[in-house]
Amino acid sequence: MLKKKILFTIGSPNQTTQMHQVAAELPDYDCFFSQLYSNHPLIKLVLQTGLLDCTILSGEFKKKGDAYLRKYALHNDYAAALHKNQYSLVVLCSDMLVTSQLRQLKTVWIQEGMTDPVTNWGKIVQGLSLPSWLAANTAFNGGSNICDIYCAASSGYKKQFAAMGTDAAKIFVTGMPNYDDVKTFLTNDFPYRDYVLAATSDIRETFKKEDREKFIGDCIKIAGGRQLFFKLHPNENKERAIAEIKKTAPSDTRIFTEGNTNHMIANCDELITQYSTVVYVGIALGKKVHSYFDIEELKQLTPIQNNGTSSANIAGLCRNYIEHTGTKKEFLQSQHRSKLQLV
Repeated sequence: MLKKKILFTIGSPNQTTQMHQVAAELPDYDCFFSQLYSNHPLIKLVLQTGLLDCTILSGEFKKKGDAYLRKYALHNDYAAALHKNQYSLVVLCSDMLVTSQLRQLKTVWIQEGMTDPVTNWGKIVQGLSLPSWLAANTAFNGGSNICDIYCAASSGYKKQFAAMGTDAAKIFVTGMPNYDDVKTFLTNDFPYRDYVLAATSDIRETFKKEDREKFIGDCIKIAGGRQLFFKLHPNENKERAIAEIKKTAPSDTRIFTEGNTNHMIANCDELITQYSTVVYVGIALGKKVHSYFDIEELKQLTPIQNNGTSSANIAGLCRNYIEHTGTKKEFLQSQHRSKLQLV
C-alpha cells in the first residue's frame, strides 16, 4: 500500500532543521521538502534580479537548504514540481507566501522563531489589506489565517497570532522545536566562559535601517570591561561587520562567524541581542538579556520548555489531520478536546 505524502517547506537553517525533526516523527508517510517558493509573477520577476538573494527564497539560504537535503538524503521536490506528487498535507514554515495550489490542500503552519516588529510600512500594508509579504519582513508570519492549523511556541504567541487575525481555534500551543529544551545547551564543548555575548541581526541585509556603530558602543558599555564576544548572524555581511567591530571594540574582543550560538549563550554571563530568537535561550536559562524588544513581553512569549517533545506534538497533529475524514471544524473541535491542546 502506497504511503501518503507530505510536503514540508523549508527556509533558514533553523526552519529546515525543525521541519526535519517533525518529518522524522512521521516515518509512516513519504516526506518531501521544498525551499519556500512563490508563483506570484512579481516575486518571480524580482527573484531573477538577485534582489531577494538575502531572503529565504533564494541565495545562500536556498543553497544551504539544498545542501542540507542532500546531506541527509531527504527528498527535494522544489516548488512541488519535480516529482508530480499528490500531497495529503503541506507543512509550512511561512503563511505569508502560500500558493493557490497549496491552499487547496490540508495545511499546517509551524512557528520557527520570533517575528519582526511591525513597521510603519507594515501598518500601511495591513491597513490596505495588501498581501502580507509586501511588508518585507516576518511581522505578519502566523497572522494570515490562511492555514488550517497553526503550531505556536507558547500561549503568549497564540495570543499574538490571534490578535493579528488568525482564528484562535486553529492555534495549538505545541512548543517550538530547537527552543523547547534549552537546558541541554548547558552541556557543551565551547571552551570559553564568563563573557558578555552580543548576537547580531541581519537588519541591514533585510532592507532595514540600523545604527551599527551605536549598537557596538552599547555593547561595550554593557560589558563594562568584561570580555566581549560577538556572534554574527549567518545572513550578515561578515566582512563589513568584522571591520566595524574591530574599529571600535577593545582589542581583545572575539568575533565568531560560525559555531553553535546556543552553546555560546549557555556559557555567557550576559546576552545582548537585537531582533533575534536566540534571546529566548538566554531567558529560559535565566541569563540577564538585552533586546530591541521589551524584555517583559519577551518573557511572556518565551517558548514552552517541554523536554524536546515539540516535534512529536506537531507530528501528532499532522498525523491526526491527514487521517481525519470529517470537516476542518470537526477536526479542530476534536483536537481541542484531546491532550494535544497543551495550554
